[in-house]
Amino acid sequence: MPATDPAQLTANLIRCPSVTPTEGGALVLLENLLSQAGFECARVDRGGISNLFARWGTRAHPKSFGFNGHTDVVPVGDEAAWTVDPFGAEIRDGIMYGRGATDMKSGVAAFVAAAVDFVHETPPDGAVVLTITGDEEGDAVNGTLALLDHMSEQGEQMSVCLVGEPTCPEEMGDMMKIGRRGSLTAWFTFTGVQGHSAYPHRANNPLPAMARLMDQLSSHVLDNGTDHFDASTLAVVTMDTGNPATNVIPAECRATVNIRFNDAHSGETLTSWLQSMADTVATQTGVGIAMKVSVSGESFITPPGPLSDLVSAAVAAETNRTPVLSTSGGTSDARFIQHHCPVVEFGLVGKTMHKVDENVPVAQIHQLKAIYARILRDYFA
Repeated sequence: MPATDPAQLTANLIRCPSVTPTEGGALVLLENLLSQAGFECARVDRGGISNLFARWGTRAHPKSFGFNGHTDVVPVGDEAAWTVDPFGAEIRDGIMYGRGATDMKSGVAAFVAAAVDFVHETPPDGAVVLTITGDEEGDAVNGTLALLDHMSEQGEQMSVCLVGEPTCPEEMGDMMKIGRRGSLTAWFTFTGVQGHSAYPHRANNPLPAMARLMDQLSSHVLDNGTDHFDASTLAVVTMDTGNPATNVIPAECRATVNIRFNDAHSGETLTSWLQSMADTVATQTGVGIAMKVSVSGESFITPPGPLSDLVSAAVAAETNRTPVLSTSGGTSDARFIQHHCPVVEFGLVGKTMHKVDENVPVAQIHQLKAIYARILRDYFA
C-alpha cells in the first residue's frame, strides 16, 4: 500500500466547498478513504450538521489515541479579493491556496494520512480514534459534542486526544496549546423614558447609564493572571442606540461585552459579577437594565505531563524546536473534549487562517504528517 499523500488529501478537501454547515463532500471523501483502510466508520449527523467517527482497533481499548479536527470552513468573503479560486487548491511556488488550507483541512489531512499509514505499517496494540466535525466554525452544538455523545452511547473511548488546530504563531513547532481561556458574551438592554432633548428632566436617558456601566466594566481588573494563563480580559464590542434624531432622548439602547477568562473564574461567577454591576447602575440611575449571557466555553487546562511531553518530543524531533506550552488564543473544540480525556492541541502556523488567499506551504503539510506519525509510534511503542 503506497504512503498516503497528505498534500494531495488537503487539496482534495479544499475542493470540497464545506462552508459551515454544508458538508460539501469532505466527510464523504474521508469516510471512503478510512473505510478502505480498515477503520470502522459512522456518520454522526445531528441538527443538520455532518460529523464522522472512525476507529481502528478494539472499542474502548485502554490505550486509545484520538485525533480531533473539522472540515467546515468560514465563508470566503469578497471572492473578488482573492487572487485564486478559494476552492481550487492551486499551488504556486510550493504554497497551496484555498479556504481551509490552514484552518484546518491540512491538519485533518495530516492526521488522517498519518493514522492510515501507521495502522497499516505497524498495527498497534490499541486503538486509533478520529473524530471529525462539520460544525467547529459555527455554533458547535451539533459537532464535536454530537460525536462525544455518540461515543458515550456506543461505549467508545479515547485515552488521550490531540486536536489538530493551527497553534504555531510564527514558525512550525514553536507552540502547542495545553488549555484555553473561557469565553462569555453578555448583551445588555437599557430602558429609560423617551423625551425631548430640550426637556431632559421629563425623560430618563438610558445612555449615561450605558456609558457608566460600560466604563466600570472595562476599567475593572479581573485578575493578574494565573500559573498557566495570562490575565483575563473584558472588551466592550458594541454600543448602539439606533437614534438618528438630535432632539430626542431615546427610550432604549444596547451594549455588548465579551470576556476571555482564565481559571480564576467560571461563567457562573462572572455572570453574577456582571449582574451585580448592572443592578448597582440601575439603582443609581433608575434605568432598567436587562442582561442576557452566553458562555461558549469554560477555561480549562491539561497540566504539563505525559501527553504534552509526548507531543513536545515528537515536535522537537521533527522541527528542532521545543514548543512553548500555551493557553493563548480563542476557543476550540478541545473545550468539549477535556471532559472526556486529557487533550492538547498542535498544528500548523496559523498566520493566514480566515484571511483572503488563505494558504499553507506544501512542505509543512508533510512535516505535520511526520510529527503526527511520530506521536503515534511513540505512544504505542
